[in-house]
Amino acid sequence: MDLSKLTTETRNEKTMNLDELSTSKVLELMNAEDQTVPVSIKKALPEVALAVKKIVDSFQAGGRLFYIGAGTSGRLGVLDAAECVPTFGTDPEMVQGLIAGGEQAMTVAVEGAEDSVELGENDLKAHHLSDKDTVVGIAASGRTPYVIGGLDYAKKIGASRISLACNNHAEISNHAEVAIEVPVGPEVLTGSTRLKSGTAQKMVLNMLSTVSMVGIGKVYKNLMVDVKPTNAKLVERSKRIIMQATECDYEAAGDAFVAADKNVKLAIVMILTNLDKNEAEIRLKNANGFVRGTIRGTIKGGKD
Repeated sequence: MDLSKLTTETRNEKTMNLDELSTSKVLELMNAEDQTVPVSIKKALPEVALAVKKIVDSFQAGGRLFYIGAGTSGRLGVLDAAECVPTFGTDPEMVQGLIAGGEQAMTVAVEGAEDSVELGENDLKAHHLSDKDTVVGIAASGRTPYVIGGLDYAKKIGASRISLACNNHAEISNHAEVAIEVPVGPEVLTGSTRLKSGTAQKMVLNMLSTVSMVGIGKVYKNLMVDVKPTNAKLVERSKRIIMQATECDYEAAGDAFVAADKNVKLAIVMILTNLDKNEAEIRLKNANGFVRGTIRGTIKGGKD
């Protein structure tokens, strides 16, 4: 295994004497290095857009999104998947994160798990991967066998395949239909890909999940209208979202929230269309869950 050609494994010439620098200087260097990440991502936006299209196609066909990775890459996938549930009101099955070594690998390294091609395939088999699904293989190095195994199994099944790596000409790119490569250069701490590489991966995953959810109607204007009000803070946020989407007052938002059985999107449609709950549900269903589709032509002077 030759890691010398991977930029994620090379030494950063700006930090060769890291252990001799003052705290302030190290922080300045890290901050400066982090600022290079968005620039690298910008170059990959065309590929990110293609990936979003595949994910949206999967969702619209009733399919799912799987993130698959090892170590930091796997943890970031699990994190992004978990956050889709409260943010967009998705079923936990809709977006899932798989990490080499299973749940225990979220906090403790599982020896050798990432080196198994078979494990990547078996984990997707256990989740009954279908040709309607999309698999995003995440690996900073771009060569993780676990991820390659998962992508190859996805090809066998006919699922869409996307790769995300932090090196150019990554091995996993050869196993994907859409290859996202974000080369962020050597890390401040040599080989510690939880740093810039991890930041780059998280930023791209933010894009993949958020823009895909916009594409299936989970957002109205810039509001998370499918938010799940699972605690007191989110109940208040839900009412604020209703107020912001409809320009109604707090009392009206609260009344609509209750009348809609705490369904924020439905409450918004009820107010904007002046329909009761049942009629608003039908209107929303006919619009495939898009709030704008329920109000076209119903708001005086509006472009919605």
